Amino acid sequence: MTLDTIDKKLLFLLQTDSKKTTKELSLKLNLSVTAVYERIKKLEREGVIDKYVVLIDRSKVNRSFVVFCHLKLIQHTKEFIAKFEGEVIKLKEVIECHHVSGDYDYILKIVIKDMEAYREFLVTKLTTLQHIGSTHSTFMISEVKNTTLVDI
Repeated sequence: MTLDTIDKKLLFLLQTDSKKTTKELSLKLNLSVTAVYERIKKLEREGVIDKYVVLIDRSKVNRSFVVFCHLKLIQHTKEFIAKFEGEVIKLKEVIECHHVSGDYDYILKIVIKDMEAYREFLVTKLTTLQHIGSTHSTFMISEVKNTTLVDI
């Protein structure tokens, strides 16, 4: 799908505040409410807009300890990869899992209460998953940038 200038501006506005009404968006875009509504529906149908979410301040819900865990699998067979990915998806502490190239096979972003809770998670959940060869944990000191905004 080719996005025109108005689509790009609309997507920017929705990414910064998806609660804006079509009326508010129409005023910013200089379009009718119907035209904005139709553009949004088209972007949703085409899969450009995937979903609408609420972003939570992790510190307010006791999940401010962030760990990046690098994992190596013992083998790279299709079966091992599928099994690991199916199991890691179920771990609620893991908010991101990326299959990567380089020294490790996966990088997980884990949000949890504190170091003690991470140790418990590591021992009772993560390292009990099959096919993990090794792990390496890196702890976030401070968050310099965290955005959901995709520049188009």
